[in-house]
Parts: sequence; C-alpha cells; structure tokens
Amino acid sequence: MITGHGDDIHEYEGIRMNFSSNVYAHADLQPLLDHLRSRVGLIANYPEPEPLSLERKLAEKMGVAAECVIVTNGATDAIYLIAETLSRKGFGLQRIVKPTFAEYEDACLQAGIRLDDSADVVWICNPNNPTGSALESSELKRMAAGERLMVVDQSYGWCSDVEELSAKDAVGLGNVIQIHSMTKSCAIPGLRLGYIVAAREWTVELRKWLRPWTVNVLAIEAGHYIVDNGFCAVKNVEAYLEETQRLRRKLNEIEGMSVDPTRTNFMLCRLHHGTAAELKHRLATEYGMLIRDASNFNGLTPQHFRVAAQSREENDALVRAICFELTS
Repeated sequence: MITGHGDDIHEYEGIRMNFSSNVYAHADLQPLLDHLRSRVGLIANYPEPEPLSLERKLAEKMGVAAECVIVTNGATDAIYLIAETLSRKGFGLQRIVKPTFAEYEDACLQAGIRLDDSADVVWICNPNNPTGSALESSELKRMAAGERLMVVDQSYGWCSDVEELSAKDAVGLGNVIQIHSMTKSCAIPGLRLGYIVAAREWTVELRKWLRPWTVNVLAIEAGHYIVDNGFCAVKNVEAYLEETQRLRRKLNEIEGMSVDPTRTNFMLCRLHHGTAAELKHRLATEYGMLIRDASNFNGLTPQHFRVAAQSREENDALVRAICFELTS
C-alpha cells in the first residue's frame, strides 16, 4: 500500500506550487466539471456493474475489440487486479524493472508472488516513474519477444516524446498487458479512472476476478466525456515537454545536485549533500513549494527527489529557491 507519495499537500499549510505530483496542476477542468454537474443526478442509481459502455467506446477509439478493454478504478486498481489474476493462474515468480512505482511490488507480494530477476514475467513502467526514462515501441516489441508475459504501465505515455506501444500492438502481440491512466492524462486523480488493454485470452482471465461496481457512475460519465471530446490536461504537449527540458537544464546547472535525463513531464534529481527530506521541508515551509521525496523508491537513496514541470513562472521560482538553499 502506498506510503509516502506525491501530492501530500495535506501535510503542509500554505503550499502555493505543487511539483510533487506527476499530474499537471493547471489543467482547465471547467468543461468536464460542467458536464459532471449536469449528470450528478446519476448518483441516485447504481452504475454499470462493469462499465461496458465505456469499454466499447475506448475500444472503438483504439481500434481493438471491446472484449480487449477493461476499465478500472484508476491504474492502481488495474495493477492489483493483474497481480491477483496472474497469481491465481500460477505465475508465482515475476520480476520488476526498478527503480519504479512501488505498487507493482506491493501488489505482487500481496498476491503471494515472489520476485526474481530470472523470471519470465516482467513488469515495466514506460515512461518510468520516477526516472522519466522511456523505451520506444520497437524496443518494447523486442523485449516482449523474449518474455512469456510483459505487463507495461503506460500511464505517462500520453506525455512523452517517444512512440508508445499501441493498443493494437498489445493485442496483436498476445503476451502484453497494458495499463493506462486517465487520472494522469486528464488531471483527475480524485475520480480514479484507468483501463487495461490486452489480448482476449488475458482479459477473459482478468474479468474472473473483477469486483462489481468498482468504477463509480461519475467516473464513467467523465470517461465518456473525455473520449467524446478528446479531453486532455495539457493542450500543447509538445510545448509542455519543451518547458520540462528547460526546467531540467536549469536545475542541472545548480551546484550541489544533478538531474537525470527525462522523456516525460517529470524528472529525478539527486542531491550531492544533505537529504531530499530536508530540502522538501524547507521548500514547503519557507517557499510554499512541494516536491516529491523519492527516497522510498526501492533502489534510490535519501538524496533523491522528483519534480514535475508546471508553469514557466513556477518552474523558475523553484530553480531560484533550490539554488538559494543549496548554495547559500
């Protein structure tokens, strides 16, 4: 279970700039909110036990059969469903490409799965959280050819300069289970909305362990609106990625820290001295800025932290604050 995560804004008072979450903080949600207000009366009735209407719509958009799509209560719900299903099918030995999102390991361990680097079932986040690294679709296809099964979390695929593995590719390969997140792409973490894409042989097994009514009626309505209107948190992804790279260059120029290359909207940073927890506390209490202490990612150190790009003005303010804290 997640402990110590981004967007822990409830722990502090006076946060004005939030770099800790990989969700873009300045999305214009008003059109979506207006739509949901007009449909709020739906909460008086049960939602679909399984959101088949949204699954059909997503499948049509991606060019795959509806039976190859499973809508979930966020990407994390998908992760736990996949782990439980694989365990029940006898896939008791798996591996995870690290450092990465801790929920893969937690879900596997909860399902009784053992982790081993020699296993032929692999979990990979692409682009990867928290490093920002990413593999091209051609490389993922080559990897899949050598694996019995590959689970690929593409929650950040919408915001990257690499070509992501398509839903058609995942279904066609037959041994790939994809995870997607509308939470990230549409900046709606409170609604919880994600989906799985895989060949029918896998979705049939996954559906055996679905709980009814896991996706609430407003989340389903939001999903329909998002697909129908092409809604996305960032209107110009290319410009946003350019700003992300500018922020990375500026942070990398600060004496006393280094920043890894990134192919998405967030980046992994490392202090040469001190700890990320100390820097996080100072930025939060003195500047009203929140960053993600990344020391609890398996394989990282107390010096690691993660930031996600926001507006140009906020990014510049973050650079100034960190520069002052590290060089004064």
